[in-house]
Amino acid sequence: MACYITIITVFLVLKLVEGAPQVPCYFIFGDSLLDNGNNNDINTAARANYLPYGVDFPDGPTGRFTNGRNMADLLAEHLGFDNYIPPYAAGATGDEILQGVNYASGSAGIRNDTGNHLGYRIYLGRQLENHKVTISRIADLLGNTTSAKNHLNKCLFIVGIGSNDYINNFLMPDIYPTSHFYTPSQYATVLIEQYSQQLKDLYEDGARKITLFGLPQIGCIPDELKKHSTLLCVDSTNEAVQLFNKNLKALVDDLNTNLPDAQFIYINMYSISSAIALTLLNYPCCQVTKIMPEGQCIPGKAPCLIRSTHLFFDNFHPTEIANSIATHRAYNALLPSDAYPMDIRHLVTGNDLYYDQ
Repeated sequence: MACYITIITVFLVLKLVEGAPQVPCYFIFGDSLLDNGNNNDINTAARANYLPYGVDFPDGPTGRFTNGRNMADLLAEHLGFDNYIPPYAAGATGDEILQGVNYASGSAGIRNDTGNHLGYRIYLGRQLENHKVTISRIADLLGNTTSAKNHLNKCLFIVGIGSNDYINNFLMPDIYPTSHFYTPSQYATVLIEQYSQQLKDLYEDGARKITLFGLPQIGCIPDELKKHSTLLCVDSTNEAVQLFNKNLKALVDDLNTNLPDAQFIYINMYSISSAIALTLLNYPCCQVTKIMPEGQCIPGKAPCLIRSTHLFFDNFHPTEIANSIATHRAYNALLPSDAYPMDIRHLVTGNDLYYDQ
């Protein structure tokens, strides 16, 4: 299936919600699409704490893999938080830790070995271990573990991971053996089985309102187009990604059915990313490296002047405008297909709107 380009002719203006946040706390797990600085001081090529990353962010380069805000930041605005959720690496304490922590790490995956060729990364299993440390600190602040879990029951948790299990694993047969061991269907099944256990662990630690971001159209990112020497989306890659997404949506039903009080929702990033297309779909905004880490922005090189016309900032990561549009639809679904069984707004406000999909 070829990529179909829709020209965005309107700008979405995000407004900070006045008053108290819609949830008392907000925790973030995932990869570079959500990372806000956890990779800055570790031995990895997957870092973004240099210009031109952060060129449009008030604090400059912070480790966000985009020109401005990422989806974790934008969702914090929708939820009404006064500040962005700090990275775990920053060592949040006190009131900060009670409001949430961002554990996301660039190049991280569901599988522990994903992204290994880039250096150290905080894979999902390790992020969950870090969260247990946070829980113990919250228990100290609130008096005991029961109070900590009661607090966490009220929080929003988002998890956006799995892209690297394809980009930096399955789609690199010269480095990783997974594509030799598994068919795309088998690999999707293996990933979901591991992911399911990780999500059950998160639930056991007190999470109840959990948003799972599906995978976008990885076959349409500039890196895939370059590798396949094409201007059209790579169908085989997108078909593999959709196998994962189909299983992830089914997992949401399974978890909601079998875990008491669980409220998991699925955000259809594949559909959302297919509808978000700016005028320069196939070209990154920044000048990208041809050596490790291939496809990221060259340090110090000026990016394109009109960032709002670009979907991608580098060969992998969206620009702030693309993040804005996607977050808006995840929070307040434009189409019933955007979220299942409801969007984030209905999840956090307690209005049980269920989409019939």
